Amino acid sequence: MLDSFVAGAALLLTSWLFGGMLLFSAGFAAFVFQVLPITEARLLIRKAFPPFYLFVLGASFVSALLCLAIDHTSAIVLGLIALTTVFARQVLMPAINAATDRGDKRRFALLHTFSVLLSLAHIAASAAVLISLAK
Repeated sequence: MLDSFVAGAALLLTSWLFGGMLLFSAGFAAFVFQVLPITEARLLIRKAFPPFYLFVLGASFVSALLCLAIDHTSAIVLGLIALTTVFARQVLMPAINAATDRGDKRRFALLHTFSVLLSLAHIAASAAVLISLAK
């Protein structure tokens, strides 16, 4: 009975993680840049990313802990999402902001591309975990 509770909680939390990342990346961020002037959109996105990264970090970490009891591969994948989110929040995001502030468009493009690819990898990895947990 405890295993089924843990499995259900891991599935729900990973679903929340997947949906939240997908909605933020494909929905919210795109919407902000469509409806706000570019300078306001950049300011809003800059303020939204720190809490977003905390959400990803917390949800992936707790889900990884839950998965330790039921699926070690899923636990490792979710743990890697958590670890790389710390990097994204503490290293990558400040570097992107600094490049923007300096007007260094080349560095911004490089870092932003890496950030987008990392986010896509997080979304894909959480989808893979969802499929594994749903079996």
